[in-house]
Amino acid sequence: MPRSVNHVASRARRKKVLKLTRGYFGARRNVWTVAKNTWEKGLQYAYRDRKNKKRNFRALWIQRINAAARLEGLSYSKLMGALHKAGIVMNRKVLADLAMNHPEAFKAIVEKAKNA
Repeated sequence: MPRSVNHVASRARRKKVLKLTRGYFGARRNVWTVAKNTWEKGLQYAYRDRKNKKRNFRALWIQRINAAARLEGLSYSKLMGALHKAGIVMNRKVLADLAMNHPEAFKAIVEKAKNA
């Protein structure tokens, strides 16, 4: 009896991966083993960088808050300590947005924190 191979399904699986690797350079787009390895590595990078993106944005927000706080005569750590002591609960994303786009509101928050 001849060997039975489900060529329809395996070919469809390969075509799916090759379609996802369109636009890659050289053999990465059309040689099955190279394309598969590249695609799998890309998924690893995507997973890792979804975590790194959060890290990078938090670092950016802290830099922006620090720059704005220093214009008010405080360091970042002193400002965050004063905010905590004053009972002002505000995340870094919002603080950074205020520092960049609404400096007068940020200044009011800093004054409230200083006075507490």
